[in-house]
Amino acid sequence: MDKLNRDIDKPGKFPFLRGVHKDMYRSKLWTMRQYAGFGTATKTNERLKCLLARGNTGLSIAFDLPTQMGYDSDDPMAFGEVGRAGVAIDSLEDMELLFDGLPLDKISTSMTINATAVILFSMYLALAKKKSIPFTMLTGTTQNDILKEYVARGTYIFPPGASMRLVVDLIEYGMKYVPRWNTISISGYHMREAGCTAAQEVAFAIANGLEYVRVVHEHGLDINKFGERLSFFFAAHNDFIEEIAKFRAARRLWAHLMRERYNVSNRACALRFHVQTAGSTLTAQQPHNNLTRVTIQALAAVLGGTQSLHTSAFDEALALPTKESARFALSIQQIIALESGVTNTVDPCGGAYAIEETTARIESEILTYIRKIERMGGVLAAIENGFMQEETAKSAYVYLKAIEAKKQIVVGVNKYVDGENKQLFKNLYKHDCRVESNQVKRLECLRSKRDRKTVKIALDNLQTTARSTENIVAPTIAAVKAHATVGEITYIFKEVFGTHKESFFY
Repeated sequence: MDKLNRDIDKPGKFPFLRGVHKDMYRSKLWTMRQYAGFGTATKTNERLKCLLARGNTGLSIAFDLPTQMGYDSDDPMAFGEVGRAGVAIDSLEDMELLFDGLPLDKISTSMTINATAVILFSMYLALAKKKSIPFTMLTGTTQNDILKEYVARGTYIFPPGASMRLVVDLIEYGMKYVPRWNTISISGYHMREAGCTAAQEVAFAIANGLEYVRVVHEHGLDINKFGERLSFFFAAHNDFIEEIAKFRAARRLWAHLMRERYNVSNRACALRFHVQTAGSTLTAQQPHNNLTRVTIQALAAVLGGTQSLHTSAFDEALALPTKESARFALSIQQIIALESGVTNTVDPCGGAYAIEETTARIESEILTYIRKIERMGGVLAAIENGFMQEETAKSAYVYLKAIEAKKQIVVGVNKYVDGENKQLFKNLYKHDCRVESNQVKRLECLRSKRDRKTVKIALDNLQTTARSTENIVAPTIAAVKAHATVGEITYIFKEVFGTHKESFFY
């Protein structure tokens, strides 16, 4: 695509430069979707209810590392990590506690889960069925973006080919039976957190997105339907003008690429996205400064036209958010939405010279990267030879050297440094070390009371399906309903698909 449409155009119309909806926030605010997950399912349920009572309009679940990596809480590999950086989910029983008293048919749920996405999504569906909620009423998102795990985040389990099979199976099942669910959220966020520039973040995310579209298309699924349920996930950093422009550039470029390559409908060209303010910009020094950083980043996301937003808590460079800091973070969104006046105008920055010039520049940089990746043979080839990993590492190194040389100022870190607030450090979230032992006891209890024969039959059926070309979601739902655990199901997948080892070093 050598020529890009530079017209500012109208909001809600192709190429969606000015927003995916005609009236944007004048008719409906973005979803305030604060991310939460720690310790047990019961504790996380309490935090979710607290956030909803404070005005949160969507749920967003953080799972602990063992759950993300397919280990049960009693696995030796899980030792020391159970419930530490997210909620521990081993079985359908845990999922029931996590969503106890929450109206799944009335509020959308986002789940940040990738390698084990099909298992956690199956648990969610099994829970909905148990509550007699039709799948057609469920709304939400599974991240389910395995490609960026090989680039930046590292919570992959299976080889790329097998991982893509699981991704497509989940997408196919969702399109058929859970039509209002976003079965994949393609994440630039984690690559940005690892060190990407703004242009690299969007370029690598769009390149991954195009790969998912290609595979789904080859699988024979309707790209118009898939395109309408596909979403993205970006970071918001401190460079205010650049971040606003980045979001606008991503929308316009994605629309053109989808139209030119697949001739899809307007709605399937519209890039919808969630934004999280940048955790990597938060500082342990003078942490109250993070309130200002998060406000700037959140405002950039809103002026850039986000559909959903998480604002980080000021103490996250030191610990998981406390109830109080989580409330402050949500209030930032609410003040922007209800007091700033920026929601009264659609794309209020549109037409400003700095915005339009920066949008065009970033769009050009993004397209250059996408073309380079495609000349390499596509995303999988670029991942295999370490291109995106190396580009990310180089950018991270340049940024850190700039901070060390004071070419990049970080207030409280390399300029205007002073003493710390001692009181703050007394009020940080403290992990309860009893979480792990209690979770292990719950798991032991589950295994002792469940019907072992039913579990074995379900796992055998799952293994048979995994060895075939049939969709894997239905037998996974059957396995979780039989109370097979995350670790047991992952073990079946490992036996069939094997595991992935990083082969590129930089």
